[in-house]
Amino acid sequence: MKAKIGILAVVSVVLIAIFMLIDAGGNWDYVLPRRLKKILAVILTGSIIAFSTMIFQTITNNRILTPSIIGLDSLYLFIQTFVIFFMGSTTLTMMDKNINFLISVGLMILFAGLLYKLLFRGEGRNIYFLLLVGLIFGTLFNSLSSFMQVLIDPNEFLIVQDRMFASFNNVNTDLLVISFVLVFAILIYFRKFAKYLDVLSLGRDEAVNLGVDYDYVVKRLLIMIAILVSIATALVGPITFLGLLVANVAYQFMNTYRHSYLIASSCLISIIALVGGLLIVERVFTFSTTLSVIVNFIGGVYFIYLLLKENKA
Repeated sequence: MKAKIGILAVVSVVLIAIFMLIDAGGNWDYVLPRRLKKILAVILTGSIIAFSTMIFQTITNNRILTPSIIGLDSLYLFIQTFVIFFMGSTTLTMMDKNINFLISVGLMILFAGLLYKLLFRGEGRNIYFLLLVGLIFGTLFNSLSSFMQVLIDPNEFLIVQDRMFASFNNVNTDLLVISFVLVFAILIYFRKFAKYLDVLSLGRDEAVNLGVDYDYVVKRLLIMIAILVSIATALVGPITFLGLLVANVAYQFMNTYRHSYLIASSCLISIIALVGGLLIVERVFTFSTTLSVIVNFIGGVYFIYLLLKENKA
């Protein structure tokens, strides 16, 4: 297992080195700081998405679900569209990025918290009730966003369209610092619950029989997932299928139940996918497409493959 983790680490380091050094032209003082900021955003976002997806799939005991089903991506797009629709694009462009980031993260966490409170308030409600409600709200937010996008000025729609796709080119350094601090704090808190993941993967009944306070643990893991996904989405934008793709590749590559290896490998695979995707976007397509389009296309095809595979099984 450690050898496989080492291989993934070497591949990720090589890709990062290529991305940092290719076509620098000797302008190191100009090129390196800008590429370093982009690489840090890739490492943080990729790790967050892989980490949260792996835990979410463990809780739901389902490998074709991702945290985006709760509707956080749709809520982020709704927030950005709402601001432009009622206040104009100048408000969004003039607003301090830190304030916009904190408002977006805060509203997404508040929404997820209300969903979780609804889930755990009554007896007999399981995780799939949460997914159903989240899916309904996600559809509602998408519909409201589409309605407002039809009515706004075409020039302002371009601002909304820019927020619809993940972008690593305009990440604010201050936002990176805030994000790293928040993620580091969550990881410290997560260490308390890491030991339960292997047991949770057995299912609710088995976990309860083995002495796990299931509702207590799952509620806190879901809150951590909501915070992490909100940070990643507000930082670079929505990337729907990345978590699904890297988590399932990690399952197949590692072929183990131990989450310490699965989480590490999925984070490294996510970084490899994002850095490789950035190289393809910049060097092959010359910025004629976006990274999220490539990731969502590959992830969507892989999602269909998983559905057909499960149906055949």
